[in-house]
Parts: sequence; C-alpha cells; structure tokens
Amino acid sequence: MSRRIVVLGGDGIGPEVTDAAVRVLRALDARHGLGLHFDAQPFGGAAIDLHGEPLPDAVLQACRGADAILLGAVGGPRWADVPVAIRPEAGLLKLRSALALYANIRPLRVHAALVEASPLKADRIRGVDLVVVRELTGGIYFGARTRSDTHATDECAYSVAEVERVTRTAARLARSRRGKLTSVDKANVLETSRLWRDVVTRVLRDEFPEVQLEHLLVDAMAMYLVSRPRDFDVIVTENLFGDVLTDECAAVSGSLGMMPSASLGDSGPGLFEPIHGSAPDIAGLGIANPYGTLLSAAMMLRESLHAAAAAATLEAAVHAAIAEGVLTRDLGGSADTATATAAVIARVETAQAIAA
Repeated sequence: MSRRIVVLGGDGIGPEVTDAAVRVLRALDARHGLGLHFDAQPFGGAAIDLHGEPLPDAVLQACRGADAILLGAVGGPRWADVPVAIRPEAGLLKLRSALALYANIRPLRVHAALVEASPLKADRIRGVDLVVVRELTGGIYFGARTRSDTHATDECAYSVAEVERVTRTAARLARSRRGKLTSVDKANVLETSRLWRDVVTRVLRDEFPEVQLEHLLVDAMAMYLVSRPRDFDVIVTENLFGDVLTDECAAVSGSLGMMPSASLGDSGPGLFEPIHGSAPDIAGLGIANPYGTLLSAAMMLRESLHAAAAAATLEAAVHAAIAEGVLTRDLGGSADTATATAAVIARVETAQAIAA
C-alpha cells in the first residue's frame, strides 16, 4: 500500500517543524511498513515569493490527489503589505474551502509533566481532556466584506446545512467519549447564533438523544475555560469563536507549540497542522517546538491514513519524551528542535508493538 502525503511547510518555523515530522514519520514507516511517500509543495508566503499567489493551482491539485496533507504554518510580517486577497492566510482559507474541510478538531490534554508550564493553578488543569470542534468553512471569515475610507463591513453568515454537518461531527465524537457536548454561540446578540443554537438543539434531540447538551455564550465559555476546564468534554462552535477559544486552550496547556489539529470533510484528504503560527521571531534558530506538529501527524495517521497502531506509537513516543524532561524553551526546558525530534525517533525505534 502506498500513501502520499503532501507537505506544506509554509513560512517561518513551518518548514522546521514539518521537516521534524517527516523525519519521525520515516522512522514510523520503517517500523510499521506504512508505505509513506512525501511530496513537498510551496504554500503561503513561500508560494507568493515563487509564484505570486499563496495557493497555486498546481499545489491545490497535488493536495486534491493526496491521501493527507501536513501543514506547518503560514504568514509573517514579510507579506504584510501584500494585497489581502493574496496574503498567505488567504491561501489557507482557499485550501480549506476547496477541499470542503468544514470540521477542525483540536484536542486539549494537559500532560502531567507540563502542569507547571501552564499559567493556571495545577489543581485546575490536572486531568483536562477536551476537544474543540470548530466549524471551518463558514461564518465571518468567508462572508462578503467592504471597505471605504470611513466604513468597513464583514458579513457573518451560516446555513442550516453548515451547522448540521459540524454538529453531527461533534456529537459523534462526544458519543465516543464521555457523552457531553457544549455548544458555544452568542445567541443573546447575533442572529447567526440564534440559528446555530436552534439547529444544534434539534440535531441533538432528534439524532443523538444519548448525548448531554449544554449551550454557553462565548464570553462565558472564555471564562470557564480558565476557571473550570475539566468540566468540558467536546465543545462545538463557529469559525471565529473557535479560532479564539482554541488559542486560549493552548495557553491552558502551557504552550501554543503543544496543540495539534485536524481539518476534516466528508471525503478526500484531511489537513493536519499545529495551531501555532509561523513565529518569525524564532525562525531559523532551530528552537521551535515540534511536538504540536508531531501530534498532528499522529492525528493524520489515525484519521486519514487509518494507521491507528502507528498513531499510538507516535503519541506514546512524544509523551515519553516530555515525561523524561525533553522540553523545548517554550515549555521551560532547553532542548532545541533537533534534540526533541531525535528523542521522539529514539522512542519510536525502541517502542513495544502497540495494537491498533
């Protein structure tokens, strides 16, 4: 079996962390016989520099034909003066839309060895295990927008079908975990949120009656994530709210460098990336935290490549390296990217077989 992974290193530290992931995936391939083939493509600012646009047609076609896509990060001040329509971030929005990747899944687990790295008190975050499901192809990021010298608008729009499909994704996930779904909106102000709340309520009532549902306003959710994060299982929310809340989740974990994500649709390749940005201030220094990208690669193995045993091996190797004190600077340690990557590879190569 041959599995093709398109690697979009992107900008800043993106190529550094995806290179680390490819090294680890090659070690896993040698151990598990996964048949992995890697196809590096320019994306974001790197593609603008080469081709004048962030997502060239040839790169999109390569992504369409892949089994999975691994992304580093995009953007940076170098492209701040590029027209909005062709900025690096526009390429990411276009890719998500073109591949119909409507559900972004971001798990948050606080590793026992990283409790002290979090700004929150230890007794609040021990045992945190939640997942945010962010709707990814609708809302204000994809709405019509205007701009004049004196006025600007950004349209936020959602259809019933868009809310239904991401709700089903989140509800199925909740059903496989602890059976609780929290839907986040701003229904006291926004009409789109009132539609969101009505649709989520109906889908859970009619299709997932065994899943416990609660609704929270986004401002309350922002407060509860830092005051009682252990209370949550699966959280589903719209695009903008999900973008903000998951960065808050990353702070709870102790570092943006720790959180992985998977962007999935109903068919075709998934897109897997850490939630951190391109961090241009440390690009090229070799000190970026690769763990979020490695955990994203584990999600890729499980969700798109159906290699659950290899995914479990990778996750166990990352967690073992962290438990043994191989921590990058953002986690309070001194390990550089190469050291952290080598530590994971060493644990992959010596791991006991893990059943799928």
